[in-house]
Amino acid sequence: MNEQGMIDEDGAQDAATRFLSTPESYGFETPVSVIETHISRIFLVGERAYKMKRAVLLPYVDFSTPQARLEACRKEVTLNSRTAPDLYLGTRRLTATSDGGLEFDGDGALVDAVVEMKRFDQSCLLDRQAEAGELTPQLMRDVARTVLRFHESAPVVHAGGGADNIAGVLDINEAGFATSALFSSHTVAAIGKRFRAGLARHATLLDAREAAGKVRRCHGDLHLRNICMIDGAPRLFDCIEFNDQIATVDVLYDLAFLLMDLWHRGHRDLANLVMNRYFDTQDEEDGFVLLPFFMAVRAAVRAHVTATQFEEGGRKIRALADEAQSYFDLAGALLEEPRARLIAIGGLSGSGKTTVAEALAAHVGAPPGARILESDRLRKAMFNVAAETRLPAEAYSAENSARVYADMACRAGKLLADGGTVVADAVFDRPDDRARIMECARKTGTPCAGIWLEARAALLRRRVSERSADGPSDATVAVLAGQLQRARGDVEWTRIDAARPPERIVADILALPGAEIGPERDGVRTGTRG
Repeated sequence: MNEQGMIDEDGAQDAATRFLSTPESYGFETPVSVIETHISRIFLVGERAYKMKRAVLLPYVDFSTPQARLEACRKEVTLNSRTAPDLYLGTRRLTATSDGGLEFDGDGALVDAVVEMKRFDQSCLLDRQAEAGELTPQLMRDVARTVLRFHESAPVVHAGGGADNIAGVLDINEAGFATSALFSSHTVAAIGKRFRAGLARHATLLDAREAAGKVRRCHGDLHLRNICMIDGAPRLFDCIEFNDQIATVDVLYDLAFLLMDLWHRGHRDLANLVMNRYFDTQDEEDGFVLLPFFMAVRAAVRAHVTATQFEEGGRKIRALADEAQSYFDLAGALLEEPRARLIAIGGLSGSGKTTVAEALAAHVGAPPGARILESDRLRKAMFNVAAETRLPAEAYSAENSARVYADMACRAGKLLADGGTVVADAVFDRPDDRARIMECARKTGTPCAGIWLEARAALLRRRVSERSADGPSDATVAVLAGQLQRARGDVEWTRIDAARPPERIVADILALPGAEIGPERDGVRTGTRG
């Protein structure tokens, strides 16, 4: 401290940390709780949270001066107000007092800055809910819709090619690994070569997507810890504010962080669900084949960020080392080239096609699993209505149904040609429809299997009559009656008893000989529960 009451630069952040850790600074007597991340400290007191940028200088962030930290705080409030305006209250300056202390927003010299936020219970964070086993399919469907709406409104940025954009991320990852002693230079160099090979393989597609406006100013750090439940709805918060390059990315690369996080924690079914609900609404299927590569890049990001925390030491050093290594290993597994497959699942209404398809999809193909092409959802999209909207009878005319099956075959063919895995879910009671979907596999030389779920009429009627009205199917008992009367021809697909539990049916499908549809890289699919 000098005579003018200015805090020396070297000790400024320590002084700010002590000030923010003291209850009296806020007019409270209760203790202040502190949460540490690799670039931030969050101080929890009363109904508020105060987030301070740590004075770090890393390859991807410069918080080395008080002014830089203040500007970052202001930018954080502006950017996060897009998705969580009810959480972000503003920016507070920490200024020097004449007696050598600190105060909020005084007239003295700037010492540090914080973002002021509304405090919420940590159990509202989705990473905490994942650890507690509280993530549900409905919640993750809501998350998928939230992310989709955010991406739709995010500004398009044309600041270079799509491949160049991802190359910049790889540069940052390599620089991050170079600062850590946790990974050997040999293993870092080896995985770096694999990342560069993947980038070269996808460069043309990445550039095409950038030209089409798929690169936007996104969240940049979209994992479960940065999503919270407020008033019963998911909120995206804590986006990247300190590096526009990191956050200006392909929308699917933004989504991939969430998918990778779910996969790494062992929630592969939810990762597949989020992906499919996102793709059902957004025209992104051209980028489906990019997802394993994008997830690998995201896993590498988490590996070097966690390694940075390891280098700082602390009580959880062993756990941090293990976590960093698990991300690194996952990145390597995700870089394996995907192998396309087609599984078509047919059966009359009530046979459980959609239930089986959703249970199966996470277990076939490269992470995050297969793209499910569901006739009910395709039909709703064709009429530009939400999946839960009831359609009139004329929407199910022979002509409209033919359009739906043709659309399914077209989409499947493109996905298979790109190297993606597809699960096609439809009644498939007409021989021509079955032949058309199988032709997609033959044209692309893709392993395939046709599954026919069979059940007694009484069971089908009971299931249809008990079906919830909030799903995409419009089938009624009357519709089922028409299906039962219609000739199906010789169904040559593998017949499976639909009365059995879905998990048993899935196991039977994965065990089918000759179709090569079972899991090919068990290590990728197992993941690690966080």
